Amino acid sequence: MYMSEIFFQSATSLAQAIKTKKLSVLEVMDAHIDRIDKYNHAINAIVTMDLEAARQSAKDADVTLASGAPVGPLFGLPVVHKDNVSTKGMRTTYGSLAFQNNIPTQDSLIVTRQRDAGAITLGKTNMPEFGAGSHTFNEIFCSTKNPYRFEVSAGGSSGGAAAALAAGFVPLADGSDMGGSLRNPASFCNVVGLRPSLGRVPVVPSSFSFGTLGVAGPMARTVDDVALYLSVISGPDSRDPFSVASDSQVEPLLNNIETKGIKLAFSADIGGLPFESQVSKVIQGSLPIFESLGCYVEEAEPEFTDADFAFEVLRGVAFATSFGPLRAGKGDLLKNTVVWNIDVGLNLRGEEIARAERIRSAMFLKMELFLKKYDFLICPTTQVLPFDIHMEYPMEIDGTAMSTYIEWMRSVCRITITGHPAISIPCGFSDDGLPVGIQIVGPYRQERKLLEFAKQFEAANPVGLIRPAL
Repeated sequence: MYMSEIFFQSATSLAQAIKTKKLSVLEVMDAHIDRIDKYNHAINAIVTMDLEAARQSAKDADVTLASGAPVGPLFGLPVVHKDNVSTKGMRTTYGSLAFQNNIPTQDSLIVTRQRDAGAITLGKTNMPEFGAGSHTFNEIFCSTKNPYRFEVSAGGSSGGAAAALAAGFVPLADGSDMGGSLRNPASFCNVVGLRPSLGRVPVVPSSFSFGTLGVAGPMARTVDDVALYLSVISGPDSRDPFSVASDSQVEPLLNNIETKGIKLAFSADIGGLPFESQVSKVIQGSLPIFESLGCYVEEAEPEFTDADFAFEVLRGVAFATSFGPLRAGKGDLLKNTVVWNIDVGLNLRGEEIARAERIRSAMFLKMELFLKKYDFLICPTTQVLPFDIHMEYPMEIDGTAMSTYIEWMRSVCRITITGHPAISIPCGFSDDGLPVGIQIVGPYRQERKLLEFAKQFEAANPVGLIRPAL
C-alpha cells in the first residue's frame, strides 16, 4: 500500500491491516509522520510532539505483534490528545501562558485507556485557552488553520484535533465539549465529532468532578471509527461520580440498521436563532437524503425558552469553580474572555443559579419526552461557516449582533443544556467550498442508536470522503 493510501485510511481498516500483518505499525506511523512533516507547519494542528518516541513505540509494537501476544483494539494506531488532558512527561498547557511550562507526572484516564488499547501518542493538539471559545488560538501556539482553507478557522475548542484528522495526520483524536467543542470543529473541518451523554467517558482527573456541562469524547473521520474509539475510552471509573458502566451502547462494531419509518424532527433554527444563509442552504439540502432513507421528516422542536440563560449561568459556575483561584493569582496571564467568564460565575447570585438548575432540569425532561415522539432531532451544527482566522469570534450573524464570545455558538449550547448525546457529521459544502456539518441529537445514554443512524446518513451522503487539497 502506498503511503498516500495509508494516512487517509480509517482507523478501523488500519487496525485490521496491522493485526493481519498487511501493514506494519512502523509503516503506518511513518506515513502519518511524513504527512505531519509536510503540512503541520502550515496548519498548526499538533503543537507538541515526540515523533522519535512514537517511531520507537511503533518498532516495539511490531516486535510485540510478531511474538503472537494479544493486542488491543487500537493497537499500533497513531493518536493525538487535546492539550487539556494530562500526558505524563509531555507538556500540557491548556493553551494558557499560566501553564506554558507544565509537564504532568501522570496521564489522564482518557490517555491511559488509549495506550492500554495499543494506541501510540504522537503529540498534543491545539486549543483556545482553557477551551474558551470555538476558535482555536492562544498566546503560546497561535492559531490553527482550517485544512480546507488556511484563511479560516478550524473551530474549537477541539480545533487542533479536527484539523489533524482532516489533514490526515492521525485517524483518531480525543476532545472535550461544553459549548460544542467536539461538534463545532467537526462541522468546520468535515469530520465527525460525538458529544456523549454525561458520564459515558469518565473525566479523571478533574477540578470540577460534579460539573455536568462538560464531557470528553471521540473525534474521527467516520462514524464507525468514532464507535471504535468510544468503546475504548468509555466505561466506569469510581473517580468520576457520573461514570456509567460499559454496555451495548458502546460496542465497537455498528449494525446496518433499517431506516424506513424512522421519525425525524427537523429544526431549521433551533428556537429562532440566526443562521448564515449558506449554512441553512446546505442543511435544507440534506432533507431529501433522509427521506430517501425512508425516514419521515417533520418540522418540530422542543421548547428552548431560557436555555441560553441556563447555559450561560452554569458555564459561569464551571469557569469560576475551575479557574477562579487562577484568576486571583495569575489573572494578568489570562485572556479577556476567560477573565470575563470567570467573573460571570463569581458574581452570580444564588437565585440565578437555582433558576438555571430548574431550567436545565425542565429542558432535559422536554427533550427526553420529545424523543419519545421522534427518534431523533436533526438540526444545523453551527450558525456560521468557518470564519476569518483573524477574527476572535463572529460579531454578527445575518444582521444580528453577538454580544459575547459564546453567543454565536447557541446552536450547540442549547443542545448541551438538555444533556442529550449529539453528533456532528459532514453534510455538505457551501458554494465556495467550506464544510458544513449536521447535528443529530438522540435519546439520553443511547449512543449506539445515535451512531447507527448517523452511519446510515453518512453512507447515503459520503461528503466526508472529500479531502482538503493541501
